[in-house]
Amino acid sequence: MREAPIGVFDSGVGGLSVLAEIQRLLPNESLLYVADCGNIPYGEKTPEFIRQRCSVMAEFFEHQGAKALVLACNTATVAGVADLRRDYPQWPIVGMEPAVKPAAAATRSGVVGVLATTGTLQSAKFAALLDRFATDVRVITQPCPGLVELIENGDLHSTALREMLEGYVGPLLGAGADTIILGCTHYPFLKPLLRQMIPDDISLIDTGAAVARQLQRLLADRQLLAEGPARPAQFWSSADPDHFANILPVLWNKAGVVRSFEA
Repeated sequence: MREAPIGVFDSGVGGLSVLAEIQRLLPNESLLYVADCGNIPYGEKTPEFIRQRCSVMAEFFEHQGAKALVLACNTATVAGVADLRRDYPQWPIVGMEPAVKPAAAATRSGVVGVLATTGTLQSAKFAALLDRFATDVRVITQPCPGLVELIENGDLHSTALREMLEGYVGPLLGAGADTIILGCTHYPFLKPLLRQMIPDDISLIDTGAAVARQLQRLLADRQLLAEGPARPAQFWSSADPDHFANILPVLWNKAGVVRSFEA
């Protein structure tokens, strides 16, 4: 059971940023990744639809013999993680949430900006995070329609992307934010571009590394940490697998075979 794989999924390729953090911290673990690209973006889907997709993913990973599940998607976590923990009590299950707590602790100006999808910003879970951790800071939220779609196409540098990102980040900086939360798993891929656009003293915070640490803790608690060696990561896509395979070298820094996910 220790050497069983870990299942990770996202609405698209953004969760590769989380997968990379897991592989960095837990190099002995074998990883399975499903990109539900055929249904992206989740942020525009109903909670009922997203819960159904979460169930489909969990069933698939169960058939693959997975020992744990990671929802590498903020929107899927909000909609589906509670049901999955109820239905799969045998698994350690780790979800995502915007890093409001560390951002509130890090800010010096008292102003925190949030870049996220509309679905995340409108969720009750996000509102609860603000109520719990952001009582002493001003939080400015910025929905970012269009960013996910560009990143899904492997676009990390174009003029169109830069102009879109400047339009989203500008109001946060103008309001005095010195800490910016990257509230979608796609957005860490934009860190190099963001660093060109913002002052050096602005903090960028995402939760991929924290997710990897939580997964490590849960696996250790259940004596499920693999001894290795890890098998190569396996990939599936519910859209064109060739498209995903073409951008894997850009976002994963290595090539890989992508199979078709049909469910």
